[in-house]
Amino acid sequence: MLDLVLLAGFVVLTVALARGHLLSLDERLADWAGEHRPTPLYVLLRVLNYLGQGGQVLMPVTLLLAGLVAWRRRSVRPLLVFATVFVLTYVTIGPLKIWLDRAAPAFDGPDRLVLFNAHASGIEAMSYPSGHVANALAWYGVIAVLLDALLRSLERPVLPPRAYLALRVLPPAIVFVTTTWLAFHWITDSVAGLLLGLILTRLLARIPWDTVPLPRLPRGVDRPAGLQTRQFLS
Repeated sequence: MLDLVLLAGFVVLTVALARGHLLSLDERLADWAGEHRPTPLYVLLRVLNYLGQGGQVLMPVTLLLAGLVAWRRRSVRPLLVFATVFVLTYVTIGPLKIWLDRAAPAFDGPDRLVLFNAHASGIEAMSYPSGHVANALAWYGVIAVLLDALLRSLERPVLPPRAYLALRVLPPAIVFVTTTWLAFHWITDSVAGLLLGLILTRLLARIPWDTVPLPRLPRGVDRPAGLQTRQFLS
């Protein structure tokens, strides 16, 4: 049910923007952010924004964790986790950005606020939804699964509930704020990324990684790897 609510929220927001609603809100908040971004704060925001960088941060960290768990458990299943989140984010976030064709606040051409902007193309027209926010929700979800699995393989306690919750909530929240304050995205881009990211992370949480049917592999590397997903926004 929650998935349908999130999807409906994304669709309603997108339709509203396509019809010209909420654009003044986007513009006012972007203008305010531009007037309240001194150099020290700008530097801090840029550093924190890397928490949502897919290719430079999230993918390498996830692949490293997956590799460590795979090595310790002698199982390919942790690599399946990495491959799944990579494919899922690749086939959803990017195509939506290309189709919806929205420029970022820094765009200096006409109609910079609208969806389906005929005056922006390529990388200049990929603002909606925010990939940083959606990535943060999806990737930190599997990072939490892999980190717990690594701790189990070391016979250590898994992340305490508060630490687990912080890992799931704080990075996306920080990225939401920084990507908007830096004018990388309009506020509605970030909201759309939040809705999409929640859908993706909930889909990933339903996958029983240790029992997904795999063909029999040499040396039993299809064995379980201690990959257990905890409840989050269930």
